[in-house]
Amino acid sequence: MHGDESPTMPPVRLPSEAELARDALAAPLFARAVLLARWAGDGIRVGAGGELLGGQLKEAAELLGLGDDDEDGPYHAAEAWHLALDTGLLEVEEDEGAEPTLDSDEPVGTAAAGEELKRFAGGSGPADVLEVWSDGLESVLEDAATPSLEDLVGDLEGAVGPDGDLDPRAVDLDALEYDAEAEGDFLDGALGNLYLLAATDPAVADGSMVPLPVLAASMLVPDDMDEPTDEVLESVSSAMMRLDEQFRVLAPTGMVEYQPVDEALTQESEGELPEEPDDEDVSRYGMVRLTALGLYGVRQRLLAAGIEAPLVGDLAGEDAATLLDTVPSFPEESARQEFERWLAARTVPGAARELLTAARGQDPAAPARRLACQQALSLAGADAEPALREVLDDRELGGLARVWLVENGARDVPPPDEEMVFWLTVDTLAAQLATAGEPDELQELVRGLVDQHTGFFDRAWQVDHPSTADVLEAMGRIHPDKRAAKEARKAAFKARSQAG
Repeated sequence: MHGDESPTMPPVRLPSEAELARDALAAPLFARAVLLARWAGDGIRVGAGGELLGGQLKEAAELLGLGDDDEDGPYHAAEAWHLALDTGLLEVEEDEGAEPTLDSDEPVGTAAAGEELKRFAGGSGPADVLEVWSDGLESVLEDAATPSLEDLVGDLEGAVGPDGDLDPRAVDLDALEYDAEAEGDFLDGALGNLYLLAATDPAVADGSMVPLPVLAASMLVPDDMDEPTDEVLESVSSAMMRLDEQFRVLAPTGMVEYQPVDEALTQESEGELPEEPDDEDVSRYGMVRLTALGLYGVRQRLLAAGIEAPLVGDLAGEDAATLLDTVPSFPEESARQEFERWLAARTVPGAARELLTAARGQDPAAPARRLACQQALSLAGADAEPALREVLDDRELGGLARVWLVENGARDVPPPDEEMVFWLTVDTLAAQLATAGEPDELQELVRGLVDQHTGFFDRAWQVDHPSTADVLEAMGRIHPDKRAAKEARKAAFKARSQAG
């Protein structure tokens, strides 16, 4: 996040709208909804709320290829029919003067193909198809986040009718402990974490699935908890069961690819998952990932909530200053792709000069800009060499220019003086601290720098760089040797005294 601005997600890669629209049309639930809307044609007599009556549901299931061999066929047909109603693929006109009741099997209206059918079935552009798919997704997400009545009430005496089914009229709905907003937030949290993993983990971005225990733990186990308590593990187990039910509902929308929890596991553990999944066969505990269509759907919802959710390539048309200010917050692979697309839209010599100009500055964000500049130029190729030679005498850019020239095999590169070496060292560490914090890898870098230069801290505190004191203080926290750490803190004090 950036101060008081709205939160920002890492960028994701998405295929074209045309490809996403094809995925939407191929998603099982939506494809079935389109078929049923076409089947309804000019009109089918229906009950209250547009419900199919009598043998119509069986006929619909057979039409969808869900006949007698599929015991869940009528259920899937009903889900598709309701989705068609929710999205406007079907429209219902009630009979004049009809007084529908839930108990009645009498038709009270007519369902016919709606105007949205043309849009979803390819009569209009990809954007129209995706709009209808997104509308339907909201309906399915609401269903997925709503527990069944049986799950809510358990075995309530008097709530089961003579036919063995739960009688909703015998249940006091006001007495149920159900928080619709909390349930929706739980599912949104899971989808948000999957989105983050797709944006930050190259393996997940390339199609690897996320184990359900990992997803549940990412939602519930605090980052600073080394060893989860029994209570937390129990919560993770419960969350896995909830997610399993929800992802089963979402999978037919094309939003997620899901491998459900092995039912044998829940039977072995009397209906609940073990609190510590077996690492040797974690796939039995469920595996999930957002599809490209799922990434699109979650991104649309993030944008609607006022959250910035950029796409890789969004910066291709921006100037170098915007690029270098934005990319330091990106994951490594996303940053590389953003640089590649930005460079591809320009000539290399001009792009290199624009990057170097934007990298200058003494403000707190300047070191991160220069590091991003260096990363972008590493992809620019040999045509960038003239622009790098032009800044060899620049105090802020001369060090990174020499690094680039040496790494790219350039000849006659003048060696840097000691002042430039130390300035570049402080600048690089300041950039690392600003973008990555204090990871373990930085500890080794700090140790190596101090070991390579005798009297490092005696020289470092005199470096005329705005971040010198902050960098030395960080080195005091990071360096594993107590004596060296103490020297770093003393040097930081001297640097602050000199500056102020």
